Amino acid sequence: MNPAELGRVAVLMGGTSAEREVSLRSGAAVLAALQSVGADAVAIDVRAHAIEQLTNEPFDIAFVALHGRGGEDGTIQGVLEWLNKPYTGSGVMASALAMDKWRTKLVWQAAGLSTPKAFLLDQDTDWQAVIAELNFDAIVKPAREGSSIGMRKVHTADELRSSYEFASGYDALVLAESWIQGAEFTVAVVDGQALPPIQLKTTHAFYDYDAKYQANDTQYLLPCGLAEDKENELKQLALRAFDVLGCRGWARMDVMQDAAGNFWLLEANTAPGMTDHSLVPMAARAAGIEFPQLVMKLLAEAKGRIGG
Repeated sequence: MNPAELGRVAVLMGGTSAEREVSLRSGAAVLAALQSVGADAVAIDVRAHAIEQLTNEPFDIAFVALHGRGGEDGTIQGVLEWLNKPYTGSGVMASALAMDKWRTKLVWQAAGLSTPKAFLLDQDTDWQAVIAELNFDAIVKPAREGSSIGMRKVHTADELRSSYEFASGYDALVLAESWIQGAEFTVAVVDGQALPPIQLKTTHAFYDYDAKYQANDTQYLLPCGLAEDKENELKQLALRAFDVLGCRGWARMDVMQDAAGNFWLLEANTAPGMTDHSLVPMAARAAGIEFPQLVMKLLAEAKGRIGG
């Protein structure tokens, strides 16, 4: 697509969530890519007065580089729908659903897709009973945060309780999920195509915020190391998970593989990172799609698409 056909592109970035800094980096990378191909692009650091900002800044299409609540949860998507502006990524429903790890699990389970056993936690939780149900090996997560913010690995009832208290500082909805011991993969889905999966290896207890954005010893295996039939199985699972949630445009599915070779869906990311450490650009490059081409591909898919 000729960049001029897009009109003016607003790169929505920053926001007010705990992932603000990552979003600023994603947005800066997207803006630079658009400028490199001669597109008319402007950055909008979305703040508390988002509706006023988007109303006052003229644009024709939006690239949503916002991460976390307020930008990845259907909120900004709803504003863009009312403004009748096309935008990258999933619509209101799929964005809101995928942002909620607990309800995402319920939908996947209803569709017959494998996802680890989990329990919602609150002040009245029987900590000993829950950790026993999870075989004394679990991870505690705020249900509506991203970038592994607020997550802790736990083995005892006391750790479960204290990790719940820590996670509840980020979100009122907190879950404990069975830990799957094995290889971790991520699969990007772009415009109906599953890109080459990436296997993630970290020296940390899990692929946490530091491993994602700061560490230099995180390994990204691409090719991912799976046999062809298992890689195809993983890609089909990612596509099915994407479709069941009603996603569109692009997303990234995080998956574990246990010792028996079974795959387990962890979560969906409907506005994945676009930083120098980010996984979707890495997978796209392996598929022969360079970063500016990826950005243009996502905008081309969104152009003229209103509703849904």
